[in-house]
Amino acid sequence: MTAIDTYFATRATVRAYTDKEIDRNLLINLIELASHAPTTGNMQLYSVIVSSTRQEREAISPAHFNQPQVTSGAGVVLTFCVDINRFCKWCSINDAEAGFDNMQALMYGVLDCSMFAQQFNTLAEMHGLGCCYLGTTLFNAPLISEVLCLPDRVIPLITLTVGYPAASTVISDRLPVKGIIHDGLYHDYSGDDIRELYAEKEALPENIGFVRENGKNTLAQVYAEVRYPRGMNEEFSAVLNNYLDKVLFKADPIKRDE
Repeated sequence: MTAIDTYFATRATVRAYTDKEIDRNLLINLIELASHAPTTGNMQLYSVIVSSTRQEREAISPAHFNQPQVTSGAGVVLTFCVDINRFCKWCSINDAEAGFDNMQALMYGVLDCSMFAQQFNTLAEMHGLGCCYLGTTLFNAPLISEVLCLPDRVIPLITLTVGYPAASTVISDRLPVKGIIHDGLYHDYSGDDIRELYAEKEALPENIGFVRENGKNTLAQVYAEVRYPRGMNEEFSAVLNNYLDKVLFKADPIKRDE
């Protein structure tokens, strides 16, 4: 196994950071390198908001349910946004009509932004930094948008906390690779397939404890009924749909004389 193989096999999420500052030039260089990730039509439909001061990180923290890694140590918070605004303004001043107020354009931006963020994550970790993806960005997109003063057509998608690791980390479990590869055509899973693929995950002591602590009978029940229940999914879906209507699908058109 090569050094690169080892890195990917052993990488882990870092949720606590030291007080060592991230050099500004290093951060800018990593962002620039990450911008060479693949992008739809070379449009680069993304931007990143850097929250580096304690005040800036504390301002964004409630939108992420005050998770401690947001304000931990001297880390920074990076909010990766789908940015259709910049592209549409470029079109506007060049007498071009951009038809980007639709789901397809949003997906362009989601793809671009995701690849950009993940390339940054990999580069940062290869330079000795630790990262944590926050799963709360799309839950509270309207609040994040307000805190960061995002205009129409700029949508927060991914948040990474970044800093120098304060402690050792635990590698998360993963499904066997045979469970995610489909040769030629999609092979649907039988009940026996599912039981085999998830057996190791379900047998981990921490997951057995997770089931017990939540008063459930199976790990699947914890995920589907406690962590990501239908009611919560539907509530946040409605919030997100309303927000997207307002800032993208039904946003005021950009005037050509701007």
